[in-house]
Amino acid sequence: MRINALTIAGTDPSGGAGIQADLKAFSALEAYGASVMTALVAQNTRGVQSVYRIEPSFVSAQLSSVLDDVRIDTAKIGMLAESDIVHTVADALERYDIPFVVLDTVMVAKSGDPLLAPEAVEAIRRRLLPIVSLITPNLPEAAALLECAQAASEREMLEQGEALLAMGCKAVLMKGGHLSESESPDWLITPQGSQRFTAPRVATRHTHGTGCTLSAALAALRPRCDDWPQAVEAAKAYLQGALVAADSLEVGGGIGPVHHFYRWW
Repeated sequence: MRINALTIAGTDPSGGAGIQADLKAFSALEAYGASVMTALVAQNTRGVQSVYRIEPSFVSAQLSSVLDDVRIDTAKIGMLAESDIVHTVADALERYDIPFVVLDTVMVAKSGDPLLAPEAVEAIRRRLLPIVSLITPNLPEAAALLECAQAASEREMLEQGEALLAMGCKAVLMKGGHLSESESPDWLITPQGSQRFTAPRVATRHTHGTGCTLSAALAALRPRCDDWPQAVEAAKAYLQGALVAADSLEVGGGIGPVHHFYRWW
């Protein structure tokens, strides 16, 4: 089965995160990638230098151009920047039938630079959480969505994932990378129950684009998988390999990218 995957996100001209990372992950996992840009971001491995606002009407035009012509089997949503763009994307999702939609609730870059206006968080809660297939918050993002303290344990992670599910999400993948443990535990919470996934922490500082890559991998893999647990297991295995190989790349002087094509070079 040929998979056509759409990424709706901001850019990263250094190639490690955003749309560029999504398209690499799609290609590595044998999905054809299409893209809609929500913001032009001047960033590199050292941080975000500037963000150029794209008018919501042009985001809408891009969405229509792709979705009126190309069969899209799955989609990943990343940086949305501001509330007007959140509403624009939500309108498109309600108008077009995309079988699987993964929302990476991007709020802050790896460098700590903000990527989402504070007022847009409420728009994400109201418009997007109820209509996407899966959300993939890290611990700070989950806390922002729930307006509570950040989870400090796996028990609190699970409780917050269940609270997000109660807000209307169809499925939640709580990412535990911010916990100070030797493993990187994630919890998948669905109406059918909860499941823990884990992998050893990789000793590398080159983690730029890990969230983008994982959510893109989930989107690319889900149409070929029986359910979300199978897709999560496969996506985490792909990301683990990309992290293990990250030190072999020579990109920038800051937090470098993961190696999306580690299986080939």
